Amino acid sequence: MRRMHATLDEWLAYIERQHPRSIELGLARIRGVAARMALGRPAGRVVVVGGTNGKGSTVAFLEAIGLAQGWKVGAYTSPHLLRFNERVRIDGREADDQALVAGFAAVEAARGKTPLTYFEYATLCALWLFERAGLDLAVLEVGLGGRLDAVNLVDADAAIITTVDLDHQDWLGPDVESIGFEKAGIARAGRPLVLGDDDPPASVLRHAYAIGAPAWRIANDFFAEPLDATTWRWREVGFAMDLPPPALDAPVQLRNAACAIAALRALDAEEAITPATFARGIATARIRGRLQRFTRDGVEVVVDVGHNPQAARALSAWLRAQPAKPTQAVFAALGDKDGAGVVAALADDIAAWHLAGSQAAGPRGQSVEDFAHALAGTAAAAGSRHADVGAALNAAIAAAAPEGRVLVFGSFHAAAAGLAVLEGGDDGRG
Repeated sequence: MRRMHATLDEWLAYIERQHPRSIELGLARIRGVAARMALGRPAGRVVVVGGTNGKGSTVAFLEAIGLAQGWKVGAYTSPHLLRFNERVRIDGREADDQALVAGFAAVEAARGKTPLTYFEYATLCALWLFERAGLDLAVLEVGLGGRLDAVNLVDADAAIITTVDLDHQDWLGPDVESIGFEKAGIARAGRPLVLGDDDPPASVLRHAYAIGAPAWRIANDFFAEPLDATTWRWREVGFAMDLPPPALDAPVQLRNAACAIAALRALDAEEAITPATFARGIATARIRGRLQRFTRDGVEVVVDVGHNPQAARALSAWLRAQPAKPTQAVFAALGDKDGAGVVAALADDIAAWHLAGSQAAGPRGQSVEDFAHALAGTAAAAGSRHADVGAALNAAIAAAAPEGRVLVFGSFHAAAAGLAVLEGGDDGRG
């Protein structure tokens, strides 16, 4: 009989060791364990959110609208920033250690000799907790891709693909058509698939057509139209509503909010969600590490998890929409990311670069010297070099004029390290 661990930290250390690879795509193993756990549906309504960028924000909008409707809502996201509990929320509150320990124990008791990855353990734990919570709505964020991701174990009532762009090519394929096919795997026959790209890859549309999943396309079947500084309009044929701007900043958040609204309307819920409820949800949705603002020594500091060229283009659009300020960038990317592509997207918006090592992020991390070498020939290559995000952030704040801005970004690790410093957790060294 396996030893069951007493604390969440013990469980997290244990599950990190239970599979030889950190990522192992495929549903056969997790499906068998789920069957032995007798897992049913996690909620009366289920929305799965996939895509290259914008997944976490879209989950936050869905969650906030559901809570405003008075539903009991569960949300599963990844990765976490500062603590594992962030990944599993019920009624807007993070799952406590005791609940997660019980969930992991249930997974362990059922898995037998089946090896599971860290993400597969986490997904099964979340689904077990959700099923027991009596949820009206479960919102599940895809971890990687879609077709073979553990979250795709669940048949969703509606699926969202926020965007499709180049990322994780080693796992998903070399181009957007290949990646789109993998992401389209979360669609189900006869159930709505909401698409947040104006021009989604042909592979996504082909798959939706082939299985009979009705596609709801932004700028085609529904629209998000800014009206002025305080109002935007969501509309489809025969229906429109004017809404307040999202609490989440950046122009791209209108698109994420619009996709969340489309999915909930596509569900055709017995309880029709009113425009007033949509407005409350859109205005109250929050998520950490998405253009999260602080002030330090009179300097504006902004933390964002953006880590690929598409996200960098969104950051550029946000910077250009803000009051003009010289911006110091604290940039820390993982070794398997397109750092040069990120720099190219932001080069005209950054006054100075502070590069940081990310070795504390684990095997995918890199030293600042390796990082700088990978950026040779870019606008960031001559930037100052720092062993970690904490040191780079302190240097950037010191270098910024009082009217300046510091942007911390490049990975979830960079955002977490920045938040640890800014929220007083530690020095950001990992």
